[in-house]
Amino acid sequence: MIITTTPGIEGRRIVDYKGIVVGEAIMGANVVRDFFASVTDIVGGRSGAYESKLQDARETALAELEQRATALGADAVVGVDLDYEVVADSMLMVSASGTAVVLG
Repeated sequence: MIITTTPGIEGRRIVDYKGIVVGEAIMGANVVRDFFASVTDIVGGRSGAYESKLQDARETALAELEQRATALGADAVVGVDLDYEVVADSMLMVSASGTAVVLG
């Protein structure tokens, strides 16, 4: 499946819009607390452990987005937007949203 942030796919025509799809991943309080507890690996202002967990959450959100698009019969998702939010001061949420489409 093609997943892109652009509104279309060069050389391909969108023949049907299946609707908006969203994938989300929420990392709970223990995970966030563990991130800050493991700040010992910060080098140059960056935490490898934190970045790794964010990457895992982003990949999970995108995989869920793809599953939902597939369930609608889509073969691509365009206009994808990634958002990062703190929820209830103790959880981090990554959400991916876009439009599921069928390409011609």
